[in-house]
Amino acid sequence: MKQLTKTFFIVILCVSGLSNCSTFAPFKVPVLQGNIIEQEDIDQLVKGLTKEQVQYLLGTPLLNSPIHPNRWDYFYSVTVGDKTIGEKKLSLLFNQSNKLDEWTVEESSLTGI
Repeated sequence: MKQLTKTFFIVILCVSGLSNCSTFAPFKVPVLQGNIIEQEDIDQLVKGLTKEQVQYLLGTPLLNSPIHPNRWDYFYSVTVGDKTIGEKKLSLLFNQSNKLDEWTVEESSLTGI
């Protein structure tokens, strides 16, 4: 009886140990890339802001092309492992006197986890 109880506990420990090992997956760190674009910051944008004021609000643009000097692009993405959780793109257009004229926001949220 004592041997049977001992064997039973060993089998229970082995089964629980193996089932726990199969559920472990490597930890995947969320990777944040680009400029963090909050809705509060976008709400502060108004026509007529200078490039310096916009840069103070949002930071340095990710893309500032010499071909399009009056366009600034900001990009923000969150990736966990190989899955993209969300992306946000903000494009700003300035007029000839370097004042903010218009902006567009593209946002996509993916729930693939």
